[in-house]
Amino acid sequence: MGAVPTFALPSTFLGLGSERAGAAIMVAGIPFDLGTTNRPGARFGPEAIRGASRMLVDGDHPAFACDPASLGVCDIGNFEIALGDIPATLALIEDQAAGIGHLISLGGDHSITLPLLRALAPKHGPLGLIHFDAHLDTWPESFGQRFGHGSPFFHAIEGHLVDPQRMVQIGIRSPVQQDVVRWTRDRGVTIIAAETVHERGPAAIAADIRAVVGSGPTYLTFDIDALDPAFAPGTGTPEIGGLASWQAQSILRRLTGLNFVGMDVVEVAPAYDTAEITALAAATFAWEYLALLTQAAMPAPAR
Repeated sequence: MGAVPTFALPSTFLGLGSERAGAAIMVAGIPFDLGTTNRPGARFGPEAIRGASRMLVDGDHPAFACDPASLGVCDIGNFEIALGDIPATLALIEDQAAGIGHLISLGGDHSITLPLLRALAPKHGPLGLIHFDAHLDTWPESFGQRFGHGSPFFHAIEGHLVDPQRMVQIGIRSPVQQDVVRWTRDRGVTIIAAETVHERGPAAIAADIRAVVGSGPTYLTFDIDALDPAFAPGTGTPEIGGLASWQAQSILRRLTGLNFVGMDVVEVAPAYDTAEITALAAATFAWEYLALLTQAAMPAPAR
């Protein structure tokens, strides 16, 4: 047991400090939700995720027997945004992310992923992308808004920020126009429906993901509405038939050894949450990502 009760820890991610010196990984909140098309409120997601994350510090990771924060992680607070201005906010996010080596971002709606990818592309070239979501997010625009939360991956593909041949979407199940589906598939994106996850199981899905993204630099983006509303009611655009939290967790734990260069978790809207279950799921997926990085940094066992 820790020396400080979990509820008394600082209200940062995992109770971490903010000192950047020596930190290999930085966590930043992005409290922005002007790109939403249904229920707003994801601007309050970062603080909810941070609060729930304190549940995760009282011991090692149960599968990997490691402390996921042991690599050196700091919480640098929230990024600056331009109130009421989507393009200006996206530019600010890109500028702030560009100077960070390895960033975990707490959203915010899914529009924030586009500038995060823009910040990474000059360093790594077109990225592989693992995208958990109920929605394709490849609409050219969202109800007349070019940079809404339904369009980040249209722009990411068109801007050569990601390699669509190394892009896989997991949990897809929302109503969608067939021309959007065709456009996405024609670019080479692999789409795995939520029903397919239920039918085939986490091990098979993880193997598919690994085969798609390969060994190149890869980004993980996790829209919390990939989960069924039973497990994540606190989100702006819920869709029934989604993943169980254990399924997503089991898939993530099978992605050891991939060349991850950044991650975000988005669309937590705490006003619609129940007993913090959505915020805790989001915090746990960021924690699981840290555990994957910790495994990658561990020395190989002696022969």
